[in-house]
Amino acid sequence: MTGGRLPGNAHASTGSAASADALEQVAAAVLGSAEYRSAELLDVLDGRMAERLDVVRVGDDVLPQLAHEGSVSGALAAARRALRAGGLVVAAVPELSGLRSLRPTAPPPRVTGAGEDRQITVQLWDWSEDGTGYGLEVVRLHRRDGDWEVAHSTATRHRVLARDQIAQAFQIAGFVAVQRLSPGESGHPLPVWVAVAPR
Repeated sequence: MTGGRLPGNAHASTGSAASADALEQVAAAVLGSAEYRSAELLDVLDGRMAERLDVVRVGDDVLPQLAHEGSVSGALAAARRALRAGGLVVAAVPELSGLRSLRPTAPPPRVTGAGEDRQITVQLWDWSEDGTGYGLEVVRLHRRDGDWEVAHSTATRHRVLARDQIAQAFQIAGFVAVQRLSPGESGHPLPVWVAVAPR
């Protein structure tokens, strides 16, 4: 759960509330703490954090996009510098290396809400010829006056990351105790990586 605002755009977070998302729940379980300072990696990279953090969260597609830009190691090093000793990076990372030969064009659409409040999110994948990356278009549709309209769309490019590449990127950035949790272990639909800033 995200609590009240703290200085530097960090949040006080507790892991005990039922509404906490999977990344927050993983962080709370590892830290064993009722309250901690948490921020998103993109906020850290924007220089918005004035004080040391306990947790840096990394959303689903952030590391593949940074990998396409060639900046994963630098971004993770920035996260380590923003963390207190013993702080965590908790990162959800899609593992699509097994799909290189299949090169699917889209995962199933995601539907949220009900009735007139329903929204549909569609992803479209455009794979590179060598299968090492893909263009990602995300389109969100919502209902308006009985019809579907585009509420938001975005396009990015991502690099496919294998498990050993992810583990190596954390180690190069100086993290220790790097661990991968399966969806069954974390409650998140993607594998979740947890890494500790050295003491």
